[in-house]
Amino acid sequence: MKFHYLIIIIPLLFPAHIFGQELPDLGDISQATVTSHQERQIGIQIMREIRADSSYLDDPEIADYLSRLGYRLISAAGQTNSDNPFEFFAIDDSSINAFALPGGFVGFHTGLITAAQNESELAGVMAHEIAHVTQKHLARMISGSSYMGIIGSIAALAIAILASRSNPQAGQAVLATAQASAIQSQLNFTRKHEKEADRVGFSMLVKAGFDPHGMSSFFERMQHASRYYENGMPSYLMTHPVTHERIADIQNRTRELGYRQIPDSLEFHLIRAKIRASRGNPAAIVSEFKARLQDKRYINEIAERYGLIQALLRAKQFKQADEALGTLYQTIQSDPAVRSLKSHRLGKPVLVEGDYPQSAAMIETLAARVKLDNGQTDSAFKLYQTALQSYPYYRALVYDYADALLKYKDAQAALNFIDSQTRFIHDDIRLYRLTAQCHAALGNTLQQHQAEAEALIREGNLRAAIEQLQIALRHKHDNFYQLSSVEARLRQIKEFVADEEKNK
Repeated sequence: MKFHYLIIIIPLLFPAHIFGQELPDLGDISQATVTSHQERQIGIQIMREIRADSSYLDDPEIADYLSRLGYRLISAAGQTNSDNPFEFFAIDDSSINAFALPGGFVGFHTGLITAAQNESELAGVMAHEIAHVTQKHLARMISGSSYMGIIGSIAALAIAILASRSNPQAGQAVLATAQASAIQSQLNFTRKHEKEADRVGFSMLVKAGFDPHGMSSFFERMQHASRYYENGMPSYLMTHPVTHERIADIQNRTRELGYRQIPDSLEFHLIRAKIRASRGNPAAIVSEFKARLQDKRYINEIAERYGLIQALLRAKQFKQADEALGTLYQTIQSDPAVRSLKSHRLGKPVLVEGDYPQSAAMIETLAARVKLDNGQTDSAFKLYQTALQSYPYYRALVYDYADALLKYKDAQAALNFIDSQTRFIHDDIRLYRLTAQCHAALGNTLQQHQAEAEALIREGNLRAAIEQLQIALRHKHDNFYQLSSVEARLRQIKEFVADEEKNK
């Protein structure tokens, strides 16, 4: 499924983009019918549908980049969502869109990330979405309906999502019948409250040190581009109506601050290159990267070479990827923009000061993958071990190393490594899934299903988690403590589900 329909549907169910800030104290009133906990549960239920779809991009590097960018904006502006933590994620879709959900979930289409011409433009869109959450726009909307009514809307949304996978018209039909009565009363507020999100987001953008031109330039380009789209406008504009008045207002605020050039992070360019490398025919994408490098048609050479390696791996041209990796390292060493690179050589960590350290971790993670794909397992493990000394909690590196241990070494070593990481990386769904794989390889059936249940709990799929715990208990186990732990967890989850049903 592509999420064109999802992104149209969600703002109509829960319009993150059509509420005002004139009365900021309304945040308390918004809880009259729906609590913060219930708002979070609504978001979790929608996220269950999104995560189950192939368009959900379960890529830790992209998700971590979005999270770092988001929390840079949040912390600099002193904006918080104290009731519910933010979670930023990506949808693998070439359309240009972004959206906020109840409970602090904020999604970005990969098409929007690559459409942003600089990091400040992406930050501008993100600040706008964050503002909808921090200003309680979603909660105010939800307060107009009963909790049961909202759950009914989610049911309609789920049907629309599932129907549109094979029949887009069916999905639209569900939307039309389930939501027609709510749409008209909400459209009248759109312009007024989008302007509010602009104002709050603009302030957030400035305080975080980004170029404030980024917000207006992105909106202006989207509005200009709308005349060239077959369907009349980019999908972003369908859920975020942009007017000349809004753009002029942002531009006026920008002029008051004066101009200052803000350089993009290397990580921004690496992420965009990674997304570009993941699209289309692998061989064709390899040719495109090579052509741009040959003609010097790129913004950042390091990122372009990084993208080429990603594309080569997709095309299963492993030897060429290894050769391109050596060229990438040479480029890093000779690039004057990469400050104080410390005597890097293959197998030693890339230390880049003055930039996000994650950009170096991304390169090291990719290098280890190249070595594994070329059958150079010893070199790969040396890279993993050395890189983890510098970036011990970089999730992509942690996942890849654990997976490599499981596949190429032994499951117990992988399990020991994962256990050491869970002391610092808490409530991580993928680490629980890797733990389940390790226990399965070791023949520990009870622990396998217990770990899988914990992953499902964190995804909000409590009924499936109960099934996993029940399966775990059907297997004989001599460890009384382990059995007691599973039984206690099963009782706890059952009680929670019962309370949720009662509160509905």
